[in-house]
Amino acid sequence: MTAREAVRGAAARLSGAGVPDPRLDAEYLLAELLGLTRLRLIADGDRELTATEIQAYEAWLARRERREPLQYILGTQPFMGCMLAVSPAALIPRADTECLCEAALEALRPGMRALDLCTGTGALAIALNTHCPGAEICACDLSAEALALAKRNAAALDAEIRFYQGDLFAPLAGQRFDLIVSNPPYIPRGELPGLQAEVLYEPAMALDGGEDGLDFYRRIAAEAPACLTPGGRLMLEIGSGQGRAVSDLLSGSGFSEIRIQPDLAGLDRVVTGKYE
Repeated sequence: MTAREAVRGAAARLSGAGVPDPRLDAEYLLAELLGLTRLRLIADGDRELTATEIQAYEAWLARRERREPLQYILGTQPFMGCMLAVSPAALIPRADTECLCEAALEALRPGMRALDLCTGTGALAIALNTHCPGAEICACDLSAEALALAKRNAAALDAEIRFYQGDLFAPLAGQRFDLIVSNPPYIPRGELPGLQAEVLYEPAMALDGGEDGLDFYRRIAAEAPACLTPGGRLMLEIGSGQGRAVSDLLSGSGFSEIRIQPDLAGLDRVVTGKYE
């Protein structure tokens, strides 16, 4: 069987399983298996696969047919130019979150202290350190498994980050930051069962935002002022349609200069505020 034939058959199987972009996934899986780029795989479509390669490909395809996320099968996901290890211990970094990271980098300067709250894979913290190495970056998460993954990513990318484990700001008592960023859980609990099949493989604690999706925003808005320097900024990723509600929470906690920023699709994605 050639690579081209294997991809053609795999795409048909994945399509039958309801996988979005089945041809792309089939190509990415085989390319990773063979140690090739996707473009090189396409160019080498006449390459004959060995029995061992076919067997390994079949195993990966079976996982994708069950709608396990492609990133979990490949084990990696790019974010802001950094290739991160991913696993079911943490939410898979999304391109939408790069909007939050870019907003943070506009405000971050060498010498500042920044905190990535609910760090997950460490994506935001690592990107901030990579693009502004003169800043001091800290990261916190409740999950020991997620923190272990974030530490592994930081070590692999030579990122200098101080990690803390605990419930939101609890392990950071007495510390102050010039910038706090967070992509907290924000899916309303009742919507979780109806999420895309792939998303249901991700940790529920990274998705469940309470009955209305705003539980973590309430806590962060109330607790962040004690951890911010005068003039410090809070930047939050939000779900579509949550911009006004989160803005009101920040306003009620004494934040000013509150802004709602859209993502590339024009949907509300980031809320920022300044605390004097």
